[in-house]
Amino acid sequence: MTDLDARTLRDAYDSQLRPEIPDPLPAGVTVERDGPLVRILGLDQRGFLTYRTLDGLAGAELDVLIARQVEFFRARGEGVEWKLNGHDEPADLGDRLRAVGFVPEDQETVVVGPVAALAGAVPVLPAGVRLREVTSHEDLLRIAAMEEAVWHSDRSHLVTGLAKEIEADPQSITIVVAEAGETVVSAGWIRYPANTGFGTLWGGSTLPEWRRKGIYRALVAHRARLAEQRGRTLLQVDCSEDSRPILERLGLVAVTTTTPYVYTP
Repeated sequence: MTDLDARTLRDAYDSQLRPEIPDPLPAGVTVERDGPLVRILGLDQRGFLTYRTLDGLAGAELDVLIARQVEFFRARGEGVEWKLNGHDEPADLGDRLRAVGFVPEDQETVVVGPVAALAGAVPVLPAGVRLREVTSHEDLLRIAAMEEAVWHSDRSHLVTGLAKEIEADPQSITIVVAEAGETVVSAGWIRYPANTGFGTLWGGSTLPEWRRKGIYRALVAHRARLAEQRGRTLLQVDCSEDSRPILERLGLVAVTTTTPYVYTP
């Protein structure tokens, strides 16, 4: 891929996926606008701030906008995530967020690529492992338990959030587990954002003893085929440094980075 290809893919990401607003909105989720910012409330364990561009805001004007978000969520007694992409302007936005109490979490890489090549891959699963599409509350609890074993932190918000999305529109998301017997060893889901050519991949955590066996690759290929069946031509993933090499070998291209800046009252 050339630099031009990466820029074209980033432009598609910016124009089609940002701001990241659920459509349809799950029950209890509200969307508010404050200038160029979009506030999403009730979707997860904390609020979410998203935008396509800040419309050239900088300096004192930008500080006022940021301060309004701090006051808004402080009054609610609720945390909030500001999703900052590496190519967002102004360049000192991260510094301005940190100055008022936002804390950066781990940076991830945004990768984008064509569906076709991934959908045609036929990875081999380890003996005794199968993939299964799920929707039940019991399976969501099993996914959260697997994620908690991997990350050693509470993942109960996944159960609530995914259940809300399924209830709002079961065709907007597909959740896939990799199982060995009765054990969920990995899981991932794909969303099909409305009015875009994208499928977006999420999850992908795998129990340590089941890594490097082709399970993550199989989950990606399965979800790519689901995207292709729905006429989607591009896949997008916010990926860790562990999964980035796998996704790049599969043909996805790094187009920017993303860092969650989190404010906790």
